[in-house]
Amino acid sequence: MVAPPDNDVLWARSLHHSHSGSPALTGVSVEAREGEILAVGGPRGSGKTTLLRCLSGAVVPDEGEVWFNSGAVHTLGAAARERLRRDRFAWIDPEPALVPELSAWENAALPLLLRGVSHRSAKKTTLEWLERLDVDTCAKKRPHALLQAERQRVAIARALITEPAVLFADEPTATLHSADRAQVLRTLLTAARSHHITTIIATHDTDVAALADRTVVLIDGRRVNSRTENGTSEPEGIAACSLSV
Repeated sequence: MVAPPDNDVLWARSLHHSHSGSPALTGVSVEAREGEILAVGGPRGSGKTTLLRCLSGAVVPDEGEVWFNSGAVHTLGAAARERLRRDRFAWIDPEPALVPELSAWENAALPLLLRGVSHRSAKKTTLEWLERLDVDTCAKKRPHALLQAERQRVAIARALITEPAVLFADEPTATLHSADRAQVLRTLLTAARSHHITTIIATHDTDVAALADRTVVLIDGRRVNSRTENGTSEPEGIAACSLSV
């Protein structure tokens, strides 16, 4: 194994993974620095979700390495990877999976309550996050009484409330209308930047990718290039060489 660069929070090299014998990732290498907003772009079915799941430890790649803060993720057992996802990572899905019996603030507070934080302290912290995300007026409402954009903001608050080292967002605004999509995404990225949370966003929307610091593009499970916020591109071959130095 080759040790990752010291300035990368998350680093992966030559990832290969298949689903039922069909290749989902083929030799993908990627890296993310502390506080960076990295978009993983590409059409549907290009391997974006699989890449995020490998990076987050949700699945182990068939081949390749994944490192977090200079620690190997791909060699960890299932229990250790689960602890990592619970304690250091957070995940946002396209659909906000909220508990219908709980209020908005209770849904957002779940990660804190499960860690043993007192009810009073968890509620105070949660209401502060809901206010940052412009849904504090919905705190006492159940999910069925919320608009789709409001439910997604609550899910974002739930992901950010523990201030994870890395936030994985899989098409986090895919189910929203365009106006809501832009507003929710700006809110998410502002919160992530203000707390220096490294954020990996999978998206097929070029407008979403344009808001990131850098974009890597997947096509048929292969990384084809890297685009920075100033619009310059770097071939994957160059990026892969830089990872191996």
